[in-house]
Amino acid sequence: MPLEPSLLEILACPACHAPLRESAAEAAAEAELICTSGDCGLAYPVRDEIPVLLIDEARRPA
Repeated sequence: MPLEPSLLEILACPACHAPLRESAAEAAAEAELICTSGDCGLAYPVRDEIPVLLIDEARRPA
């Protein structure tokens, strides 16, 4: 289930404060919120429809 657009409007990357966007979720993959900054680009997991916005939980893009 996608996150509400109003929630995405107020969420920001904890590392650089850039806006976040939803990843194109695959059926078996966990949903993620991706930082839109070209320098940062961290991917934060969404577990049970709750964004986990902890830098320690984020993954670096490949």
